[in-house]
Amino acid sequence: MPSPTGRDDPSCTHIAGVLLDWFSRHKRDLPWRRTYAPYHVWISEVMLQQTQMERGVEYFKRWIARFPDVESLAGAREDEILKLWEGLGYYSRARNLHKAAQEVVNRHGGTLPSSPEALRALPGIGPYTARAIASIAFGQDVCVVDANVERLISRLYDIGLPVKSRQARDEIERHGADLLPEGRARDFNQALMEFGSLVCSPRNPACAECPLADCCLARKNGVQEQRPVIVKAPSPIYISMATGVLVNDGRILTQKRRADDVWGNLWEFPGGVVENGETPDQAVVREYLEETGLIVNHPVPIATFKHSYTRYRVTLHAFSVTLLSSPEELALQAAQEHRWACWSEITKLAFPAGHRKLVHHLLNDPEFRAKVHP
Repeated sequence: MPSPTGRDDPSCTHIAGVLLDWFSRHKRDLPWRRTYAPYHVWISEVMLQQTQMERGVEYFKRWIARFPDVESLAGAREDEILKLWEGLGYYSRARNLHKAAQEVVNRHGGTLPSSPEALRALPGIGPYTARAIASIAFGQDVCVVDANVERLISRLYDIGLPVKSRQARDEIERHGADLLPEGRARDFNQALMEFGSLVCSPRNPACAECPLADCCLARKNGVQEQRPVIVKAPSPIYISMATGVLVNDGRILTQKRRADDVWGNLWEFPGGVVENGETPDQAVVREYLEETGLIVNHPVPIATFKHSYTRYRVTLHAFSVTLLSSPEELALQAAQEHRWACWSEITKLAFPAGHRKLVHHLLNDPEFRAKVHP
């Protein structure tokens, strides 16, 4: 097979130069690119995993305003970190940022290490993130491969293997390393990722405007839309859940999930999965008794919310419930902590997606909002 690097086609010998030139003219103005401070690069790389760029920029700005350096992050309370991360999902990433910041302060004198090996030793930093920080923050000559780079190189070299296979991964990394110009890793790796995002996009790539079009073997073979080769994802799993909002003496009952649970250390309203043979309103009464020891009844529908995480598609049925037993009978069975919270407390707590939507709904309901102390 001909090689886009020019072994068989001399017109394709300057791929790296084309990408660097394109990046110098088209790179987006992103806040972490203004200084390339290692701490900023690290936070941005973690935030942008599974997050759209525009959304990630807003989260990054809020994060840096509150935690401007590794020391402030290391000394923060986890509840505050989770609240600031709320909405990005994958909360283990936020917890790992906290743990890693503490290690950087305690073991590295507050300075993020520069080598991929030392970076990988920190909690939550895998091979991709370690290479990204090493190259973008510290200029080390290592190749970085994300989904955009996988797609770009798969098309340039017409790689017909499933992109997540070990063989395809090795081939993509080898081509990336061959193209990497010595001493230009910071700009080149960003050029690859940015070009893959803005030009060599997943659907309808801009081939007519692509400065690498003549070098692209997938385009030459008419299969650019079939590259990279994606193995069909497993079918989604649908879950129906019910939760109850209990107001007593002007405060709402909330509970904090166990640290080792799904959405560990986040807050929620008591509830759980709707079992076979029961309705959501029956489920919320049962779950309250099982989780809190409290007897509730008269569930009144508030709203239904849908959200997704990994393979799961969750429908959350929310109810207002009435307390029949004494609040002193509360005995948590599925959580580590509870709180009878007023609105000012509720807005400071971090909730998973479905419950966060419920909180927003309640805050915008004047009649319900009046039932709870400010």
